[in-house]
Amino acid sequence: MTRIIMVGCGGKMGKTISDIVRNDSDAEIVAGVDINTSWANDYPVYPFIKDVKEEADVIIDFSTPKVLKELISFAKEKKAAVVLCTTGYSEEQIEFINEAAKECTLLRSANMSMGINTMVKVMETVAKTLADAGFDIDIVEKHHNQKLDAPSGTAIALADVINEQLNGEYEYVYDRSTRREKRPVKEIGLSAVRGGTIVGEHEIIFAGTDEVIEFKHTAYSKAIFGKGAVQAAKFLKGKPAGLYGMKEVIN
Repeated sequence: MTRIIMVGCGGKMGKTISDIVRNDSDAEIVAGVDINTSWANDYPVYPFIKDVKEEADVIIDFSTPKVLKELISFAKEKKAAVVLCTTGYSEEQIEFINEAAKECTLLRSANMSMGINTMVKVMETVAKTLADAGFDIDIVEKHHNQKLDAPSGTAIALADVINEQLNGEYEYVYDRSTRREKRPVKEIGLSAVRGGTIVGEHEIIFAGTDEVIEFKHTAYSKAIFGKGAVQAAKFLKGKPAGLYGMKEVIN
C-alpha cells in the first residue's frame, strides 16, 4: 500500500487523483493540502504541508511552484518521496530541484501521461534512423482555447528528446511566415493550434520522399495525467534519493 499526501487536493487534478486512488487497492490518500480546507473529502485537509500529521510514503504535488521549497523541506524531514506534477518552474527552481535530488527521492516530468512518455521512448529509438534517412520532422500540438503558452511544454519536450538523438544539431522553427526559402535539412518545425475544449493532442510527423510516418497521442480527459501521477507515486515508494522521470516508470 502506497500512502499519499495530495498537495492541491481541491483543484481539478487533485480531485481527479482522489477519485482514481479511491478505486486503487494499492494506494491511499492519507491527507490533503489545499488553501480551501473546507472542501469535503474522506481524508483530512490542511492549509499548509507543514501542518500535516499523517505519515506518508509519497507526496503528489499538483499545486503551484510557490510551495516548492516548503514541500522539499517537509519531504526531507519526513523522508517522503515527491512526484512533482506542477509546471512553470523557473530555471532557479529547476536548479533547486536538481540539488535537492541528492538528498530526496523526486520525480519530475513535463507530462505525466503514460502514453506521451511511451511516445518519448519510441522517439529515442526511431528519430535518428528516420532523420539519417532524410525525413523532415514536424510536431503539431492542439489544446483548448484557454491555454496560455504555445507551443506546449510537452511539444518542446518531444522536440528535445528527438534533438538529443540528433546530437543537438537541429534548429527549432516556430513560424515560417517570414521565411522565403527551401526548408533546411536540420530543423524541427513546431506548430500550435488553440481552440474549443481540446484537452491535448500531439502529433510527430516524419516526412520523407514519397512516404510519411506519423506518431500521434490524443488526450480525451485530464484523468490520464492523474493516472500517470499515481503510477509514479507507486514507483517511487522505497526508491533511493535521486531525480527520476516517467521514463523509469514505464520501463
